[in-house]
Amino acid sequence: MSKSVPVRSGIALGLFLMVVAVAAGCGSSGGGGPKIALLLPESKTSRYEAHDRPEFEEKVEEICEDCEIIYSNANQSTSEQQSQGEAAITQGADVLVLDAVDATAVGSIVKKAKEEGIPVISYDRLVLGAPVAYYVSFDNERVGELQAETLLEKLKEEGSPKGPIVMINGSPTDPNAAQFKAGATKVFEKEGTNVAKEYDTPEWSPDQAQNEMEQAITALGKNGFAAVYAANDGTAGGAIAAMKSSGIKPEEKPTTGQDAELEAIQRILVGEQFMTVYKAITPEAHDAAEMAVALAEGKKIPSGLVNAKEDNEVEEVPSVLLKPVAVKKENINDTIVKDEFWPTAEICTGPYKAACKEAGIE
Repeated sequence: MSKSVPVRSGIALGLFLMVVAVAAGCGSSGGGGPKIALLLPESKTSRYEAHDRPEFEEKVEEICEDCEIIYSNANQSTSEQQSQGEAAITQGADVLVLDAVDATAVGSIVKKAKEEGIPVISYDRLVLGAPVAYYVSFDNERVGELQAETLLEKLKEEGSPKGPIVMINGSPTDPNAAQFKAGATKVFEKEGTNVAKEYDTPEWSPDQAQNEMEQAITALGKNGFAAVYAANDGTAGGAIAAMKSSGIKPEEKPTTGQDAELEAIQRILVGEQFMTVYKAITPEAHDAAEMAVALAEGKKIPSGLVNAKEDNEVEEVPSVLLKPVAVKKENINDTIVKDEFWPTAEICTGPYKAACKEAGIE
């Protein structure tokens, strides 16, 4: 004779099963149709969670209502990204959109995907030494050129056209960092700029950049450099913190950046950071989403998207390369604000209200 289950126990069991079902679905959206895996590298740089992920997901949902998105963030761990990539393949992903933590180490994921007939879109950072279907990013060498050109214009205005400068580059495992560095170095060498100290910054760590800047200040002295080339806004923030702690006014040592992070825009408004490079992530994420949906559905890539080819040490990869823009205080309104990259309500908080008003940002 079967035993009846008490109502209270039945409710508890039902709630438990609901929790399990919700937990199993974490990191995914949509369902029932093609599966698209979005694998992002880290969250130290605010752009990934604030812009890349939501912009990509919204575009996919707009053009493919029944697509399922398998999302993962590796938190700067190569081994974690490896596991996430393998998990996405196991879950039946039809396409991988991969922003690599380490452009070479991630090759094993790409090769396994190819064996399974799963195309890989290399997103933002070009995977090296493995066959990817497409690459979506910006003209990264041009980013470095823009940073260097804009910085040298400022130094010429201030009467120190040759520097000396401190150069804080990005992560040695990121091929984009090598391209930024190559672009900037080309400009500095052409103009005869004195690079007094130069560092490569593991994992793009702001803390490590701060340590590097402290070492440079110790070696050169407070007056031994005229400016700082920092490859992105995180490293710029670290360099600026080091200057402040050493009693140096960052307003007197123009510092570059990249990514148009909220904190960087605020620093630019009050004069602590000189410039950043704005990369309009919306078109980058949208282009990647359109490609991913087309590949997942077995269709052709939308015509007109591919505009270049990039060598990844295996082949010339069909690529979408977008144009970066140099942003200083005077054009924040025409770029960051106009594109609603950051809402003015977030930019113009507390101590930044007056600076916003002065810059015409309301």
